[in-house]
Amino acid sequence: MAPSVPSLLKKTKAFLTPTSSSTNIPKVKDGFTKAPTTTSLFPQVDPAVDGEDCDRDCESCHIQYPKGFKIEEDDKLYGHVNGWDTHMIVATGKTDWVKDVQDEKGSVMEAVRECGVEPAHKLMLSASNMPLPPNHDDYPSASAPTTVLLLPAFTFIDNVTPATVPDLIRQHINPAPTTTTPLHGPKSCPQTPEPEAKSSSPPSTHTSEDPTVPSALTDTLATAASTLTTAITTTLTLSPFTTRPCTHRALILLCSQRTRDARCGQSAPLLLREFSRHLRTLGLYRDLHDERPGGVGVYFISHVGGHKYSANVMVYRRSASPSLESATENGDGALDGDIVDNGGGGGGGLGKAGEGFGEGSQCIWLARVRPEDCEGIVKHTVLKGKVVKPERQLRGGFDRGRGLVSW
Repeated sequence: MAPSVPSLLKKTKAFLTPTSSSTNIPKVKDGFTKAPTTTSLFPQVDPAVDGEDCDRDCESCHIQYPKGFKIEEDDKLYGHVNGWDTHMIVATGKTDWVKDVQDEKGSVMEAVRECGVEPAHKLMLSASNMPLPPNHDDYPSASAPTTVLLLPAFTFIDNVTPATVPDLIRQHINPAPTTTTPLHGPKSCPQTPEPEAKSSSPPSTHTSEDPTVPSALTDTLATAASTLTTAITTTLTLSPFTTRPCTHRALILLCSQRTRDARCGQSAPLLLREFSRHLRTLGLYRDLHDERPGGVGVYFISHVGGHKYSANVMVYRRSASPSLESATENGDGALDGDIVDNGGGGGGGLGKAGEGFGEGSQCIWLARVRPEDCEGIVKHTVLKGKVVKPERQLRGGFDRGRGLVSW
C-alpha cells in the first residue's frame, strides 16, 4: 500500500533536518570554523618532539616583574576575545597614549572614528611606537603624515594623514585580506588571459559583433567600461599613499599602555629585553629602525583588552608561498632554507630573507606572559606556531591556513 501524504511529509522533514553532528560545528564565514579548544587551534608543545625542556621556564632569565605585580589567574582565557578582520597599527613614535587612542586630537586614530566612512570589515585599531616618518615634523600636527601597518596583509602604507583616512579605508583597508580570507584562495586581481589556441579551421567570416545585441547597448557598455577604467586610473594616479611590504617573518606585539593599566607599562619594556635577548641569539631580532628583510619585529601597541591578564602578547606569523610549501623537506622536517617547520599549523617557518613569504597566516594571542616565558615563546610559538602553556595563556587567534578562528 502506498504511504500516506502525512507519512511522506514526516519522512521528508526528517531527511532535511540537520543532524546534531552538523549543527555542533560552528561556522564563522568564508568556510572558517570556530576551534572549540586551545589545542584544536594551535598545537601544544610535546616533549617527545620538542625536547624534554620545551614546557619549562627559562632558567637563564634574571628579569622579574616589580614586587606587587599581581594579575587575575583563575579565569578561563580561551575563546573570549572578540573577533577582528583587519588589524590597523598606526605609527606614533610613542609608547603610551591617552586612555582611548581615538581621543588623541588630530590623530589618524581619531580620524578613523570621525571621518564618516565605515570600514567594510571589523577593524582592530592600535597605536604603536613605530617611528614617525622623517618629514613628520615639517607639517602642522593635524596634517602631519604617518605610517600604517595592515595585518594580516603585512603591508606598510606611508603618507597617511587624518584628512586621507577615508581614502585609506576605501583604497587599502576594505580590499585588504582579512583574518578569514582563505590563505591561498583565488586572487581578487584580474588575471592575464591565456593566449587562444591556434585552430586549423579557416578563419570565421563573421564579425565580432553579436547580432542579437543592439549596437546601442554595445556602445553604452563600452562607454561605461572606459569611464570606469579612467576613474580607477585617476584614483591610483592621485592617491597620496605609497605601499611597501613589511618584510619581517613574524611580529611580536606587546601592550605597553600605562594609562590603561600600570602593569602594561611595567611589563612591556621588560619583555622586550627578554625577547630581544633570545631573538639575537638566533640572529632574528629587528629593532624599530632595522629594515633588513627577515627576522622578527617587536613593537609596543596600545590597549587590546584584558589588562588584568597582563602581559598581553600577540604573535603574527607569515605564511610560506605555495612554491615554498611544496618544497622538498630536509632531514629534520624543516623546509630547505627555513629555520624550523610550522609545527603542524598553517604558517611557514622563518626562512631566508626575502624569499617567498606571503601574508600573515596566524595570530597567536597570549596573556599572563612573564619574562621567564619569553624563551619558550620564541623557540616554539614564533618559530613553530606551537603554544607552551595553552590552558593558562592562550586567549585566541586565527589560522588562515587551516580555516580556524577562536571566536
